[in-house]
Amino acid sequence: MSAERRAGAIPSDLTDDAVLGGRLRLWQPRRGHRFGHDGILLAAATPGRNGDRAVDLGAGVGAAGLALAVRVPGLRVTLVEISAELAALAALNAARNQLAGRVDAVALDVAAPSADYAAVGLPPESCDAVLMNPPFNDPTRHKASPDRRRRAAHDLAPASLATWIDAAARLLRRGGVLTVIFRAEGLIDLISALAGRFGAIAILPVQGKPGAHAIRIIVGAVKGSNAPPAILPGLVLATEDGASTDAAEAVLRRGAELALFTSPQ
Repeated sequence: MSAERRAGAIPSDLTDDAVLGGRLRLWQPRRGHRFGHDGILLAAATPGRNGDRAVDLGAGVGAAGLALAVRVPGLRVTLVEISAELAALAALNAARNQLAGRVDAVALDVAAPSADYAAVGLPPESCDAVLMNPPFNDPTRHKASPDRRRRAAHDLAPASLATWIDAAARLLRRGGVLTVIFRAEGLIDLISALAGRFGAIAILPVQGKPGAHAIRIIVGAVKGSNAPPAILPGLVLATEDGASTDAAEAVLRRGAELALFTSPQ
C-alpha cells in the first residue's frame, strides 16, 4: 500500500465516492468501468444472515459485496475479481470501511478451475450466497469500448454466461441462493443458463420510469430447488419528472433490502 493511501489521500487516478447515503465510501478508478446503481441494487436483493458466507463474483472495487456486508452484520464476504489491481483496491475499500475482518478480496478469474478456488478458501459447496453483476453486452451486437477495463467489465458473449453460472453452482451449497443483475433483454439467456440446477427463480424488473420497459432484471435462484418461478412487481427508480422514487431512495440511500423471496428457500 502506498504512503498516500495509508495517509488517506486520494491518488489522482482514483475518485472517492459515497454510496448508501455515505455509510460506505469507495475508491474507484477515475476512468474505465465505474460502479453505479446496479451493484447496490444487486446487494440489496441478496439474502443473508449472521454467519453466512457470500461470494461476489466479478467484484470490481467491491461495491456490491461491501454494500451487502454493511446491510448484514456478521456476514462473511469474499470479493472475487480477475484484475489484481482492482482486487487490491477492493481490499483497501474493505479496510477503510472497517469491514476487513469480514470481507476479503482475491484476484481470480471467474472461469478458474475448482482447485484454484479451493486454494483461496472457496471449495465446492462452501457458500450460502453468490452475487454477480456479469458483463452483459454481446460483443457481436454492441460496439466494444476502447477502454480495456470497461470492455472487460461490459462485454460477454451469451455462451460465456454459462461459465459464470457454473462457478456459482459449484460454490453454493444445496439451498444456497444466486442473485444476478442483468440486462432485461438478456432474460432468456439467463434463464437458459440457470435451467437444470436452479429453481424458485424470482424475477424483479427494474424500470427507469413508470410505464417504461425494464432496463435491468434482478434474478434470484435457489440451487437444487424444484419450486416454480415468479415474476415480481417492478422496481421503478424515478418518477416522470426524474426525481427518485421512495422505493429507490430506500434501497440506494438507506440500505433497505429488496426481498425476492416471500417464503423460506
